[in-house]
Amino acid sequence: MKSQGFQHLIHIRRELRITNYVRGACRRLYYELFMMFGSTQPETGDSKWRRQLDKFVKENQRDLAALFWGLWLENGDSKGTVGIDLQPTPHFVYCPQAAIENLNHQVENRLQEILGIVENHQPEVEVVMIGIGKGEIKLIQFAPEPPPPDCFAQVGQDVDGLLELLEQRMSEQDF
Repeated sequence: MKSQGFQHLIHIRRELRITNYVRGACRRLYYELFMMFGSTQPETGDSKWRRQLDKFVKENQRDLAALFWGLWLENGDSKGTVGIDLQPTPHFVYCPQAAIENLNHQVENRLQEILGIVENHQPEVEVVMIGIGKGEIKLIQFAPEPPPPDCFAQVGQDVDGLLELLEQRMSEQDF
């Protein structure tokens, strides 16, 4: 009888420990979500470029996917990840893996998630780019319908034509 009571206490303590762990994880998740979405502060000029870039990506998904696939066919990931640098005027760049890793080291591994996505993306089904603006970076990731190879075939332009078209469109934006 005594051992059953003891086992019951151990079971209750284990459940309590698990409950406290889950409660702590939920608290951390709530805090992170609040920091991301709960702020009612007005948008600053520093964050405006992110919203504008999201809008540009959404409006130009097919052409961006086509460009991404065309560049992938030309270079694979040998030159790095395709990036959109908004300064001084919007243009496409390559972000070498070593440069992203170095930046990650400088910011105390806060870019670890971005590095994982860049290293493990599937170019046949998703687009991964890096937006660069106002001293910050932003991950651009989407899975277009149709997938990037089909977007490239449908657009019917070469990489140079797509670069010119998209850079022209970006220059008309207010980043």
